[in-house]
Amino acid sequence: MSRRVAIPLLIALLALAGVTASWAEVKQKDGLRVTFDAGFAPKVLPRDQPAPIKVHIEGKIATTDGSHPPPLRWLEVSIHRSGRMFSRGLPLCSAPTLQSTSTKAALERCRPALVGRGSFKADVLLGKEIPTSGPILAFNSRKGGRPALLLQLFAAVPVRFTLVVPLSIGHREEGQFGTVLRAKIPRLGGGLGSITAIDLTIGRTYSFRGQRRSYVSAACGAPQGLSLAVFPFARGSFRFESHRAIQTTIVSDCTVR
Repeated sequence: MSRRVAIPLLIALLALAGVTASWAEVKQKDGLRVTFDAGFAPKVLPRDQPAPIKVHIEGKIATTDGSHPPPLRWLEVSIHRSGRMFSRGLPLCSAPTLQSTSTKAALERCRPALVGRGSFKADVLLGKEIPTSGPILAFNSRKGGRPALLLQLFAAVPVRFTLVVPLSIGHREEGQFGTVLRAKIPRLGGGLGSITAIDLTIGRTYSFRGQRRSYVSAACGAPQGLSLAVFPFARGSFRFESHRAIQTTIVSDCTVR
């Protein structure tokens, strides 16, 4: 049985059996190993009315032989169309505002636009591999006049650097995935650095025109007569320098309240 046929069949069987699902996926290609996971909380949601949620995304990058991984150059994360992103009324932060800032300075300049937090790890090749890590801040922004997400990555030791990554937010009219986040990753350390792990949670509530709004919201689209929905929640596509793209899909679930 092909994978294309097996996954929908498995999802249907799980839904009928009342079994929940959430699996990280590991893909290997051309000596690269990518681990991708994504989820959301809470998982108990209304059937028809979107409710506030937070989305969690994790990614890990390694080589099969333990060598220095090539730089990640393009990243795309697609989210199931039951999820929605709403940023109207939120303050904005711009990429130039965050250039060469520490985490503290970035918050001082753009805290009202903050919509998420996380962490990252990277390896910088300076004669030998030097591991580094630090926090990620996610801010509401605009790119080309359209909604965007702005990530600020900062490391202080042993190598000090700031990386600002704009993610465009697009929407598809058809298919399972309705919201698409795309980013071109700037070169880290003049091309000597490679991101090896990202852990990011996005979501917040705020007031707009006297109403409570959520940056990310979702409903649980379980079929009538069923309280559980199992579905492809997120798809990640990772493209590296001199390598083909690696694509993974995460299955998740929700329960109607």
